[in-house]
Amino acid sequence: MLSLFRFTCSVALQLMSALHMLNTAGLKTFLQLIVHRRDVINKLYSLGQRILSKQPFSVLLGTELDVFEPGTAILTLRVKDEIKQQHGFVHGGVVSYLADNALTFAGGSMLGDAVTSEYKINYLRPALGETLIARAHVVSSGANQAVCQCTVNACSDDKEQIVAVAQGTILKARPKA
Repeated sequence: MLSLFRFTCSVALQLMSALHMLNTAGLKTFLQLIVHRRDVINKLYSLGQRILSKQPFSVLLGTELDVFEPGTAILTLRVKDEIKQQHGFVHGGVVSYLADNALTFAGGSMLGDAVTSEYKINYLRPALGETLIARAHVVSSGANQAVCQCTVNACSDDKEQIVAVAQGTILKARPKA
């Protein structure tokens, strides 16, 4: 919920700088917009939690949704021995899964129900750590497609190191016939 704290601080700074420019009616409208944005973010986050809980593989791995806002998604995964390969670092397939899911969540935050059309991942170094964090954001979005980028970092204690970068095209899901 660090993101919510940052959002609140950002809103407070915006409010302070806007106070001298706004009359009473303008201030009321400004505050209504802030409350509306917070409500939208809270509803989006709740939707994201429900979606993640309906993904059996994500549940099996223990993936958590930390941030789900318009254009942004952050997923985390605690590293367990069961997801490591023979050299002791997280299997590339798990790193790839996390990037793919974060890309799709970010794109879906703009498109609604969405699926991955394609993505590419570059592994930069072995994923060694206690937690993986995938941070994805939308680079460009239209009515039916979004291009997103993601970094996957491995964390140990207070150290965080990038282990992979990915880019993908996310499509609005078509209703089932």
